[in-house]
Order: sequence, then structure tokens, then C-alpha cells
Amino acid sequence: MKKDIGQDEIQVATRRSRSGPEAGRLVSINADYDERITMRAWETLLSGEADAACRRFPVRSLIHDSWSRCATGGIDAQQGEAPINSGKDEIEYLRRANGDLLAAARRSFATIGRLLDGTGAMLVLADGDGMLIDAIGDKKTIHDGMDIHLAIGGKWTEDVVGTNGIGTALWTGEPVFVHAAEHFCAGIKSWTCAGSPIRDPFDGKVIGVVDLSGHPDIFRPHNTALVAAAAREIEKALADHQNAERTRLLEAFIASAPRYRHTDGLMIVDRRGRAIYRNNLPDYAAAVLADEPSPQGHGRRLQLPEADPVATLAKALPDGMPACSVSPLKVDGDLRGAALMFPSTRTARAARPSRPLSPHLREAAAAIVGDSDALLAAIDVACRVAQSREVTSLLIEGETGVGKELFARLVHAGSRRTPNDPFIAMNCGAITRELFGSELFGHVAGAFTGASREGKPGVFELANGGVLSLDEIGELPLEIQPFLLRVLEERVVHRVGDSRDRPVDVRLVASTNRDLKQEVAAGRFRRDLYYRIGTVSIHVPPLRERGADVLLLLDHFNRKLADRIGGTLLDFSDPALEALEAYRWPGNVRELRNLVERLHVLSRGDRVEVEDLPEEMAVSQHFQEPEKPVDTAAAAVERPILSFEEAERQAVINALAAEGGNLSRVARRLGISRPTLYRKLDHFGIRRGFV
Repeated sequence: MKKDIGQDEIQVATRRSRSGPEAGRLVSINADYDERITMRAWETLLSGEADAACRRFPVRSLIHDSWSRCATGGIDAQQGEAPINSGKDEIEYLRRANGDLLAAARRSFATIGRLLDGTGAMLVLADGDGMLIDAIGDKKTIHDGMDIHLAIGGKWTEDVVGTNGIGTALWTGEPVFVHAAEHFCAGIKSWTCAGSPIRDPFDGKVIGVVDLSGHPDIFRPHNTALVAAAAREIEKALADHQNAERTRLLEAFIASAPRYRHTDGLMIVDRRGRAIYRNNLPDYAAAVLADEPSPQGHGRRLQLPEADPVATLAKALPDGMPACSVSPLKVDGDLRGAALMFPSTRTARAARPSRPLSPHLREAAAAIVGDSDALLAAIDVACRVAQSREVTSLLIEGETGVGKELFARLVHAGSRRTPNDPFIAMNCGAITRELFGSELFGHVAGAFTGASREGKPGVFELANGGVLSLDEIGELPLEIQPFLLRVLEERVVHRVGDSRDRPVDVRLVASTNRDLKQEVAAGRFRRDLYYRIGTVSIHVPPLRERGADVLLLLDHFNRKLADRIGGTLLDFSDPALEALEAYRWPGNVRELRNLVERLHVLSRGDRVEVEDLPEEMAVSQHFQEPEKPVDTAAAAVERPILSFEEAERQAVINALAAEGGNLSRVARRLGISRPTLYRKLDHFGIRRGFV
């Protein structure tokens, strides 16, 4: 039964920790707290003299502000306990509704809970409404907590139980401690507590509180740091869970992909209405679904109804949003989200306002030579990504030599906010496995054998404020990939050997000549990292699919080389041009550029005939002619017999062509090591330009 608590009882309760050998500890550990002054300030405030309380009996501004809110809100200062809902069904619903938060806290609570037995302290978890959903720690303290309903089902917001670690942390959004007499309600003044808010990694909204509570003798200044650290661990676990859920929903969409074309706009939302993935949204849709301001700026939520959310999702879209196709996404038979698809129609394209290109962007786009539809489409996507601040990572796919770095520089040109914004490029295929961590994230002095004595920043720090281009990202070792994913998600790096957070603002442009989907299926590339860097992907077409671009590039390199060396333009005969157009270009644009350089150096005159071309190019016309039916036996007799060495050379050339010049895959196809492949290339005189 509740009863009014007298003033003498309050003072006795708060003094319990000051008897015996521990006497005087509270004053020494917190000079700002004086029990007598705090009680007089509380009494004066309750008497209606708020200004006098602040002037005559100073307490911490955090406590004074909270007391003022409580007094204004009509909180009963003689209250001895929090309200509680202890019904079995209500508790089950409460825990089910906070399943993600409980799962994220499980590991931290299990670790800390084991250490609290016998300490007189308990650790509690509350949701965003101040409802306690978990409690662990010293058994006697948990039992004592029942007296004030500090137990699962208790509601501990400021507006119902006054100043306390949970409710005040929810109100301020910051870690706080409330010690003994600093509580507003008399029945709780025999407790001390420290609470820290937990924020949703998606949008920064406070969704819960971790609180360490007990009788006043457990108070230590570092209690606040302890709960703040626990809150950060829970937030990291929530982020990992959200990334995994994002991956599962993307896989569910890919498995169904109803009527989806790569040119369509797409937004995927989870069961809470969070927009976890967006790609190629039309401007008219992106404007309506623009991110709301938040500390992390990750995204916005759509308000979905509890019952049958997907069926009514279209109604939950913001005003002004045009009709779109909505498809449910199920994982293991459970409805977990939905996909919103915006068809790429002529009407939608016509409605999209064109954005003028900046001079830097126009210049970078002009550096990519070609008029083919496939190339222009890739340039258009790159320009739109460059002008968007939402896309922080981009994947550029294409064979070796297609010019992927030009697209990375195009994105950098459109991203520049100042002339000094950096562009840092790193080839993952040129880094040894042992040095990947140091090159990406940097290291501190003495972090490992051979480390710089002054320490060294990694490429993420060097690219801060600009663009980081990671070429051949498919070569990234599997053990390094989780660390890269964490940097992309949290936007902070930790140098090797250092625990310090270093915030970075970097747009990542990853490029590869591999099929990363196959690498994911083979277990050589993390699925979650693939989806993270592939928020938007650009496929740079190979030269053989660009038609007349071969002649445009030939003229471009011809003029560029002539200007550089001060020579005259080469004149290509019609048969030579036909041979070059018919050639398959396994080395793509790089091979064409190397050919022009070679011809400028080796040609005896200004005229280039078919005979002046490398053998594989000179005969390319014949490979394009349809084969005539021949008698197999007769053909076998007439076919020239090659030596073993000639057959081996041809096998290497064929493997190079089949693998697009990727030496790792060529070596695997031939069943030899990369060093052996290098020796054979030198032995047979196969030019690196061909590769």
C-alpha cells in the first residue's frame, strides 16, 4: 500500500551509504552534490519559490530544469513508485514490439550482467516510451527495485515519475546521472541511476535507454561512461542487424523482381517504413521522398499502418507522390517489407527537369570519347550520380582497359565543392595482402614491423572531402572486407593499432573487371559489401560493343600523340580502318591507345597499311567472314600442324581474349601461376598492351 513519505525518512534513506567505513565518500567523489543543499532546494521549489530555490540553493542546471518540468507538469512529489503494467499479455506484446532492441542488447547485457552480481547494481533497458523491457544484475537490487516498480513493465518517463536516469535521458537525448536526493519523487531518493539514450542508426531517433541503477553507495562518476559505452555497443549491433535485413530484402527483391527493368526507379522499405534502398528514382519522386534532416542524415520513414501495411502502402506515401507499383517482400514466409517501382516511361523522362552541368563536369565528360548509345547512357548515369549528394558509393563495372578511371574522375569533377577537394586512387591488385589494412586505413607509429615511425594516414583520410577510387576491388581480401563495410556505414576510420575515431567524408568509387555477383556466389566477396558499394552501378561497355567509337578514338589518340611528340598525323588506309573496326579489342581502349603509340614510333612513314598492324589485327577481317561448310576430315588434313610452342602461344592468346586480359583469371584458366604466366608472356613476345 502506498503511503506519504516523511522528510525524516527521505534523509535517513539517502544517508544510508554515509555510515561506517564508507562515510564521506559521496562528497569526495562528486563535489557538485551536497545532500543538504539539494534537499533544501527541492523543498523550496515545492513551496512555490522556484526562483529562490535556484538562487539560494544551487543544484546542477540539468536537475533544476528537470524539477521545473516536473513541477509544472503536476508530478506528485510524494510519489513512491512508477506505474507498472505487469500483465502477461502486455509484457509479451512489449517485448515482441521491441524485439530488435532486445536482440541488439543481448550480448552487452550478458557480458555486463555477469559482472554486476554482488555489486548492488542492476542494468535495465527501456524502450523509447520509457517502458522497461529487460533487467539484469545483482539479485538483491533487482528484488529491491520491485518496491518502486523498477522492473519489466514499469514506465519511467519524466512525465509520470519525475526526474530519473531513464526519463531525463529520454528528454535530453544525452547521457545523464541522477543521484539520490536529485530525484524529484520522494520515494526514489534512496536510489542513484545513470542512463544513456540509444539512437536508431537509421535516422538518429532515440529508441531506448540503458540505465545502471542501485542504492546511493554504488555512485561513481564513471557510471555514466559505462552506460554510454553500452549504448554505443547496442547501436552497433542494431546497425549490423539493419545491414543484414537490408541484404535479405534486396535478395528477396532480386528473387522476385516483378516486371522490373534496370531503367526503372526503385525504393525498398522495411516493415517499419524505413527507406533502406533507393536507386534511379525519378526526380519527381526523389523530391517528394527527400531525406528529412537528422543527425546522421540516413533517411526518412513512411508511416505505415500496423495491419496489412503493404496493401495500404500507396496511401501512406507523401502527398504529391505519383502512383507506383508496390510489391510485398517476404523473408522465410514473413512479410518484411515492400518494393516501390517507378516505371521509366517517356512521360516520366519528359517530366524530369534537366540539370545544367558544371564546367568541371562538362570538361570531365568531354574527356570520355565516344558517341555510342551504350557509352552515352553510362556517362549520363555518372553525371547524375556526380550531381547527387545522396549517393555516397558507386560501382563501375567493365573489362580491363575500358576507361573506368575516367568515370571515377567524372564523378569527382561533379562532386567538387572546392578546387582542392582530393581525388585519391588505389589499385587493390597492386597491394600485398599484409599491407591492405595499413594502406586503406593508415597506421600509428610502431603498429607493426616496418611501420613508419611517424605513423601514416590511409587513403580514406587522404581522400577526406573528396573521392576515393578503389580499382580492382574484387582483389580485396575477404578478411579486410568487413572493415571496409564498417567505414562506409559509420563514416569513421581507425588506423591500425589505434582506437581513435577519425571521421571521414568520402565518396567511394569502386571499379572491377570481375563479375562480382559470381564472386559473391563463390564466397570470395561479401554479399553485404557488394550491395553497399553497388547502390548505383555503371557498366562501361567494351570497345567491341561501341561500333564507330573505334574510329573516333583512333582519331583522338592519333591527334593527341602527334601533338605530344611534335609529329604529323598518321594516315590510315581504308583496309587498315576496316581491319581495326573488325578487330575484337580484348584490351579495349587501352589496347587501341597503345597501338597508336606503337605506330607513331615504329611506322616508316605517315601511311598505315594493313601490313603495318599487328598480326592478330591484320587477320581480324577474316575472322568475321562466315565459315563455309567443309569436310571435317579434309579440313583436318589441310590444317597446318603447329609446334608445341606455337600451340602454347596460341593458347595464351586465346585465354587472354576469353578473360578480357585479366591475368589472374587467365592463369587459373591455363592452370599455371601468375609468375609463370608473366614468363610466358615475355617468352612469346606477347605485348602487355594486348593485355
